[in-house]
Amino acid sequence: MKPAPLRLLLVEHDRCAAETMPLALTAADRTAYRVERVTGVADALARLNQDGFDVIVLDSALPDRHQSVAALRQATPHALIVRFSAEHEGGIEWRVVGDGTQGRITHDDADADRFLPALATLVAHRASQEALHLSEARFRSISEASPLGIFVSDDQGACIYTNPAYHKISGLNFGETHGTDWSMAIHPDDRPGVLAQWHDALRNQTPFQAEARFVRGDGSVVWTRLNRAVTQDGAMCLGHVETVEDISQRKATEAVLRAAEDDLFTERERAQVTLNSIGDAVLSTNMLGNVTYLNSAAETMTGWPLADALGRPLAEVFRIVDGTTRQIAPNPAQRAISEDRTVGLAANCLLIRRDGTESAIEDSAAPIHNRDGQVAGAVIVFHDVSKSQAATIKLAHLAQHDFLTGLPNRVLLTERISQAIGLAHRHHAQAALLFIDLDHFKNINDSLGHGVGDQLLKAVAERLSRCVRATDTVGRLGGDEFLILLPEIDQPEDTVWVAEKILTSLAAPFLVGEHELHVTPSIGIGIYPVDGIDVDTMMQSADTAMYHAKSKGRNNHQFFTAEMNARVVRRLAVESRLHRALKHDEFELYYQPKMDLVSGKMTGAEALIRWRDPELGLVFPDQFVAIAEECGLIVPIGRWVLREACQQIQTWLANGWHAVPVAVNISAVEFRHKDFLTSFARTLKETGVPPRFVQVELTESLLMHNAESSMAVLRALKRMGIALVIDDFGTGYSSLSYLKQFPIDTLKIDQSFVRDIVSDGDDASIVSAVIGMGIKLKRRVIAEGVETQEQLAFLLAQHCDEAQGYLFGYPVPAKEFALSLDQQVHGLQDCERE
Repeated sequence: MKPAPLRLLLVEHDRCAAETMPLALTAADRTAYRVERVTGVADALARLNQDGFDVIVLDSALPDRHQSVAALRQATPHALIVRFSAEHEGGIEWRVVGDGTQGRITHDDADADRFLPALATLVAHRASQEALHLSEARFRSISEASPLGIFVSDDQGACIYTNPAYHKISGLNFGETHGTDWSMAIHPDDRPGVLAQWHDALRNQTPFQAEARFVRGDGSVVWTRLNRAVTQDGAMCLGHVETVEDISQRKATEAVLRAAEDDLFTERERAQVTLNSIGDAVLSTNMLGNVTYLNSAAETMTGWPLADALGRPLAEVFRIVDGTTRQIAPNPAQRAISEDRTVGLAANCLLIRRDGTESAIEDSAAPIHNRDGQVAGAVIVFHDVSKSQAATIKLAHLAQHDFLTGLPNRVLLTERISQAIGLAHRHHAQAALLFIDLDHFKNINDSLGHGVGDQLLKAVAERLSRCVRATDTVGRLGGDEFLILLPEIDQPEDTVWVAEKILTSLAAPFLVGEHELHVTPSIGIGIYPVDGIDVDTMMQSADTAMYHAKSKGRNNHQFFTAEMNARVVRRLAVESRLHRALKHDEFELYYQPKMDLVSGKMTGAEALIRWRDPELGLVFPDQFVAIAEECGLIVPIGRWVLREACQQIQTWLANGWHAVPVAVNISAVEFRHKDFLTSFARTLKETGVPPRFVQVELTESLLMHNAESSMAVLRALKRMGIALVIDDFGTGYSSLSYLKQFPIDTLKIDQSFVRDIVSDGDDASIVSAVIGMGIKLKRRVIAEGVETQEQLAFLLAQHCDEAQGYLFGYPVPAKEFALSLDQQVHGLQDCERE
C-alpha cells in the first residue's frame, strides 16, 4: 500500500500577507503531501478541531506567538510546529526555540525539494520514538506484574531498577536499592558462598542459580532462590539481571523480564537473556490465547520450538491434564486474563509434551497490561516438579522402611500394629507378634565385618518374607531384630506353624561371598489381647518371650507368660543397678587359692568378682554376669577386674609378701572386643605388674569359636608373658588338633566332673582321661571344686598337678587373703631354718 500523504497546515498572519508564505510550500506532490492554508490562529484551531495534521508552519509575523504556539500545542500535541521566517537568514534549523516551535525555515529554503523531505524524516523519527515508548511501557507493565523479584544493575554492578515483587520480597523500596550492589540483601552468612558460586559461573560460563537467605528491611529473614545472568551486546557487557523467588512461601514464579533501556533491540536482547537464563519455563499469550513467546526452558518442556508454537492456541502447545482424573485442567492464562490477577495452576497437574511424554508441573500465570493498563495477554511461569515429587515419595518411603533390607521399620510397624489391634478389637478377633532375634549375630559382625553382616541380614529378610502371607508384615527393628505381624489369626496355635517355618527356613546355610554362614533365631510370640491391648505392651510381651526363648537354649520359639515378664523386670532392674555399681565402685575382688598337690604349697589364686549392692547386699557372679554380657557392661567390668587384680598384686609385692600369680576370667565378649589386647597391655604397663604374676582363664567354647582368630589373640598374650588356662575343660567340644596348637599352659577340670569322681565311674574316667591328656600334651592340670579328702586322694593317685576348692580355702577379700600369703612366707622361712 502507498503511504498516506504528509499533512501540513500553513498558518498565515493575514490575507494581505499571503504572498509572504512561498507558494513552493503548496507546490509539492499531492500524492506525498497535503497542504492547507489558513489565516490566523483562530482559523487554525477551528481547523484542527475538524482534522489532524502532521506539521504546522507558522508565519513569523503572527502576534503573540508564544500564546499561539501554546494554544496550537494543546490542540495537537503530536504535531510538529515550525516557524517560517521571511528574513534571508539561510539554512533550515531543527530545534526547540524559546517560543515553543520545533524548527525554523527561511524564505530562501522553503522549497519542496529540501524542506518537505526533511519534515517527513522528522515525523517518521518522532513516530519511531513513540513506538519505542509504547514498547518500554508494555515491558515495564509485564515486569511489574511479575510475581518474581527483579533486580537490574548496570555494567558497574550498581542497581538501576527493582520491581514491586523485589520490594515485597526484600522489604526495601527502590530508593533504598538504587545504586547498591546486588548482593546487599543477602544474609551475611550466605553472601560469601553465593558470591563464590557467581564467580565460578562467570569463570566457567555456566548458568548461575543459588539459594540464600535475604535480610529484609525490617530485619526479618526469608529464603530465596536466585538466578543471575550477564546482559551482553556482542562482547560488551550491558549489565546484570537478578531474579529472586521467595521459596519460603513456596511460590513457583521466577522473574522473566528485564528493565527497558534506551534502545528497543537492547531491551529485547536483555529480556531474552533473562528469560533463557532462568531455570523455569516461561510462555506468553495474547488476548486470544495464542502463543506469543516461549523461552528455551519452555521449548524443552513442551517439545515445541518457538517458531512452531507462535500463533498456535495455548491448549495445543501447553497441554495440561489432572493427574488423577486425566481430565483437561483449567487454562491458567485464560483465568489470569479474565480475572486480571496472578493465579496458580491447579494441584496435581501433568504437562503432556509434544511427543506424548508427561511431567508433573507447578506454575503461575499473570496478566500482561498495555500502556493504558488494559489486559493484553498473559505470561505463564512453570517448572517440572517430577523430581521433587519423586524425592518426596522416596523420603516418605525411607522414613517408614529400613534402609538396608527395605522392610518396614519401627515407625511403619507401629502404625500397622495399631491398625491390626483396632481391627481385631472391632471384630473380636486375635492378632500376633513374632519378635525374632538372630543368635550370636554379633560374632559374625565382629569376625567377618559389617559388610558380610549386612548381606546376611538382607538374606534373612528375604527368607522371612517368604515365610508369611501377603497380608502379614515383616519388619526390621534394627540390628539383628525382626518383627512379624500376623493381623488375622483364629487361635494362638496358628502362630506355631509360622514360627516352625521360620526355624526351618533359617536352618539352611547362607552363602555370603566366600563364606558359608549358619544363623539360628530365637522367636518370642505375643498374642492380642491376652498379652497386651496396645502397641507398646504387645511389643514388650513379644520381646520378653524372645529372651525366654534364648534362655531355653536359642533356636526355638516361646510364648509370653506373666512369669516371663516378671523375670524381664528383674533383669532390667539388675542392668540399671550395674550401671550405678560401675559409677560408684561397688565391685570387690575375692581370691581363692590354688594348691600344688605334691608340695602342698600355694601356687596361685583366682580372682572372683563380687558385687556389694547397697540394697541387695553381696551379689554373686551367677546373678549378674550374664546380664552384663547381654547389655555390654561386661567389657568395662572385665577391665576393672584386671586393673584391680594387678594393683593388688603390686600391693602384695610392695609389702614383701610372697605374691602368687592371680588368674582373671575373660568373657567371650571381652575376648572378641577390638580393643582387648590394647587395653590389656596398657593395664599391665600402667600398673607395672610383672606379667608372670597374671594368668588368663578362658573357656573351651570361647576358644573354639573362630579358632583361627582365637589363636592370634592367644599368641599375642603369650608374647606379653601371660600364662593361659582353659577353664571348665571337658564341658565343651575341643578339636585335639587345635588344642595341641593353642599355647595353653594349664587345663582346668570343671568341678561338675570332680564333684562325683569317688562315686561316679563316668566322672572318674573323664577326670583320669583329662589328666592323662595333660601329661601327654605337657600341660599342667588343675582340678576345681575339690571339697573332700577322698577327692584329693583320687587326684593324687592320678598325678593331678594342682587343685582348687573349699578343702583348701574359700574365696576371701584381698586383706584376708593377704594373711594367707603372710603365713606362707613365715612357713617358708621356718622350713629354711629347720
